Amino acid sequence: MSNPWLALHAGADPTARITEVGRAYERFVAGDAGPQLPVRPVVVESWRRSADARFDPDGTAPIELRDDELEAYRAAHPLACVLPIFRDLLGGLAEDGDHIVAVCDAHGRLLWVEGTPAVLDGAARMNFVPGARWDEASAGTNAPGTALAVDHPLQIFATEHFCRPVQDWTCTAAPIHDPATGRLLGAIDVTGGDRLANPHSLALVRATALAAEAYLRTQRTAPRAAAAVTALGRDEAVLTVAGRRIRLGRRHSELLVLLLAHPEGRTGEQLGIDLYPDDPSPVTVRAELSRLRRILGPQLLGSRPYRLHSDVDADFRAVPRLLEQGLVTDALAAYGGPLLPGSEAPGVVRLRRLVEDQLRAAVLAGSDRTLLQTWVRSPWGADDLQMWEAYATALPVGAPARPFAIGRIARLTAEYGLPAPGSAATSMQRRPL
Repeated sequence: MSNPWLALHAGADPTARITEVGRAYERFVAGDAGPQLPVRPVVVESWRRSADARFDPDGTAPIELRDDELEAYRAAHPLACVLPIFRDLLGGLAEDGDHIVAVCDAHGRLLWVEGTPAVLDGAARMNFVPGARWDEASAGTNAPGTALAVDHPLQIFATEHFCRPVQDWTCTAAPIHDPATGRLLGAIDVTGGDRLANPHSLALVRATALAAEAYLRTQRTAPRAAAAVTALGRDEAVLTVAGRRIRLGRRHSELLVLLLAHPEGRTGEQLGIDLYPDDPSPVTVRAELSRLRRILGPQLLGSRPYRLHSDVDADFRAVPRLLEQGLVTDALAAYGGPLLPGSEAPGVVRLRRLVEDQLRAAVLAGSDRTLLQTWVRSPWGADDLQMWEAYATALPVGAPARPFAIGRIARLTAEYGLPAPGSAATSMQRRPL
């Protein structure tokens, strides 16, 4: 079977493939997004996300962190301690004159970019530099940004990139997770020429990411929870227990999140109301919980009432905990997006709003330009008019990002049918519902 994460397969002609995909790409950006494009599904889906984010195919990635701000941020980042591992395993590629090794955070911001001066000069022309943001919304389809979006190691080959200035390059990237919580920390990337599109580079980068996670595991000295759940920014939660990552179905994800939100336990009737507002049958809930118990094991999930026996941590619980300590930057870094965003279960919807509203209020109250920028550049905050207004206010006159922010405010104001800024009716709530 073909590997969907690999750019080229055995016997493929790179030149012919560049031409074939390039023609498909031009058809796509011209508006022909039919199902017959001869492009890997993972790439087409990324192109669609890039287009939905209104990324300009001829644009460049924005630089968000500079100088002292960049130094302070990456010095405190969890991946700083594994930088020697990256250099040990991939340093030869960075020194050969043909490749770049880069590390980004969970938001796609490049923290370290290493290679020879000549190859770094070429990368700088497309803003592939420390401090630049390379998530899909900011730079289109690219290996580190797309690896973060799909949470899987992959390659992006030449004309598969959504940004035309990047189509001379090929890159391989793999996401890196916190081994204790499963939280996405960032990604490791190797960027170079067409020869990089091979199974060996994909395996090497993936192995490097796993080595980084293994090292992080050994550095943990504090007692760890028996299991951890990652549910922010994803429709299906991931349970990390005994070194294994288990992807749960949507209904089991909702049940586990609700149990985590109520450590004192819930009855079948209460869970039924939280899950099935139109038909809160305890029988249906019991059947789902029975299936969930087979996944978790009886040592984790008890009954009468239904509750978790062991210490299970979760990313959506970490965010309020960090906010209580006044660590707004850390809380935003831990926030991978809305809690189970595809869920319409009333109990999950309430919890999702509570977590987001707490974090949003803290970011808004702090008026920190970097935090506001992180929010509005995120998929969940891209249409948040009030936050765009706060971000524009925090930018000094003459800042390069200010005209874009003002333009974004004008577009959102028109889309929501609100009065233009400065009119008599602007006292109304400006956050989109």
